[in-house]
Amino acid sequence: MNKIWLVIQREYLTRVRNKTFILSTILTPLGFVAIIAVVVLITVKNVRQEKVAVVDEQSILKSNLESSKAVTYDYTTGVDTSNFVAKGYSAILLAPNTGSNNTPNFKLITEKSLSSIANSRIEKDISRALENNMISQELKVDPRRIDSIKNRAEAVALETNKRGEDGGMQKSNFSVASSLGYVTAFLIYIMMIVYGTMVMRGVMEEKTNRIAEEVVSSVKPFQLMLGKIFGIGAVGLTQFLIWIVLIGVLSAVATSLIPADVAQQMQDAQSSMPGQSAQTSESIKTLANAQLMLSNINWPLIIGAFLFYFFGGYLFYAALFAAVGSAVNEDANDAQSLTFPIMLPIILAIIIMINSINDPSSSLATWASIIPFTSPVVMMSRIPFGVPDTVPYWELALSVILLVAGFLATTWLSAKVYRTGILLYGKKPTWKEMMKWMVR
Repeated sequence: MNKIWLVIQREYLTRVRNKTFILSTILTPLGFVAIIAVVVLITVKNVRQEKVAVVDEQSILKSNLESSKAVTYDYTTGVDTSNFVAKGYSAILLAPNTGSNNTPNFKLITEKSLSSIANSRIEKDISRALENNMISQELKVDPRRIDSIKNRAEAVALETNKRGEDGGMQKSNFSVASSLGYVTAFLIYIMMIVYGTMVMRGVMEEKTNRIAEEVVSSVKPFQLMLGKIFGIGAVGLTQFLIWIVLIGVLSAVATSLIPADVAQQMQDAQSSMPGQSAQTSESIKTLANAQLMLSNINWPLIIGAFLFYFFGGYLFYAALFAAVGSAVNEDANDAQSLTFPIMLPIILAIIIMINSINDPSSSLATWASIIPFTSPVVMMSRIPFGVPDTVPYWELALSVILLVAGFLATTWLSAKVYRTGILLYGKKPTWKEMMKWMVR
């Protein structure tokens, strides 16, 4: 055990002191926040107000078009398709049966392309204006009364509650649970691939540089492989935790540094999106409900499960990646061909995870969250929906036991491949030969 710990220390300290690790750990969160900030600023600065001339001789719209931050409407005379640009308009809107525009549709004529926000807004505004016009003419009802009725109807919300084992009720939200499931499952998926591949490359480098020959003279191959897996896993966890802290701090700092005028423009841009005004109250309620759901989530369980399945999934697959790294030399094509069977279950887990989030209690989701090859990703996507109502205790316990057993089994089998392959040079082993190494 002491030798394994020495290998873990060596792998961990060597990698965290590496300049590449330090730069990637610091620059990745900075780049992430910077990209988001640039995208937001570009979006805000590029939001322009379009001035549209409306020609409506038949009074089809009856001045029902409402101007907004994105589009301003001007019912005017003396403007046509030949002079609207000279008069300072971005576009001209021709209603049906207007002069030469003898068509059943509206025509929007522009010299330059309008923004997608403006185009969508104009289409929505036309539909809204026609609706109000038809209501007032055919139903003889004030459109404002209809708006009032719609607002009252939209104010009604569906509250979902789950009954606990003690008979008590707890609020639930599918969107919050599914979002949390997606994020945690994808993080585990990415970490298994990134750091599993790191283990494989580390083994390949030591084998190519003949360092492994010197190390195995004092440490058993199994101890070397185990120490390398745990050491790189600790590096991955350290980097991940640093990223979380840095992204949180940088996001808070960036938010506080946003100028008031830019923040106002962001709000204006959001309000200009199609359907935004009609859904404002509903969005506010949804946000408030989501915040309440986040406060009701069992965060110790979520964090604990994430750490376990992160480490469990990583350890399960890292042993297989280490075996592949020990069996090949510096040829990347050989490594790619041997890692393909290992990648298939990981990709399959993502596919099943998407289905599991849509139906977390399905048979597919249940069995995929128990089988060790897919359980780290699939089970983590189901846990946010609730334990024990969606994920019974026995499923969670069985998944944990089988994942631990799976890690021990893959480590034991991979150690046999590692023991032989780490000292094998000049020959590309086949899967058949590697299977023989396992049964020795």
